[in-house]
Amino acid sequence: MIGLSLGDITVSIQLAIAPIFLLVGTGSLLNVVTTRLGRIIDRARILEQAVEAGEDAVLEERHVMELNVLDKRMRFGNRAVLFSTISAVLICLLVILIFLLDLLGLPAAALIVVVLFAGAMASLSIGLISFLIEVSIATRVLRVRHELLARRRIVQEEAG
Repeated sequence: MIGLSLGDITVSIQLAIAPIFLLVGTGSLLNVVTTRLGRIIDRARILEQAVEAGEDAVLEERHVMELNVLDKRMRFGNRAVLFSTISAVLICLLVILIFLLDLLGLPAAALIVVVLFAGAMASLSIGLISFLIEVSIATRVLRVRHELLARRRIVQEEAG
């Protein structure tokens, strides 16, 4: 460590910073997913309160059906958060390893770097797929609601 120059340290930092861009993107994904997850949870709490308060059977049945969909969305959202977080941790470990290996002048532990990077990409992929599934479930439910609105419009046009 004593023989290191400022130039050596700067090069080590530059080498380690490249994966940081991947970390920023993963953090942005986590922000989006956790925001969506929070909104899902808020909606589920509202529906649970409505069901517990007792309402007419038709409305209660619709709310219970929506709660089932929200539960499924929460599972995929939680999975997306879990695997995106694992990816972020692996990227952090990768940055630390690259920095230390270069700074200390140790021979590159290529296998460890490859395993960390592959693990980060695999975890991120699973997180993204889970997020895609959650969004597709939400979109599918919205399409059903859209069809209900279209049907109501037809009834209104026939009456008016």
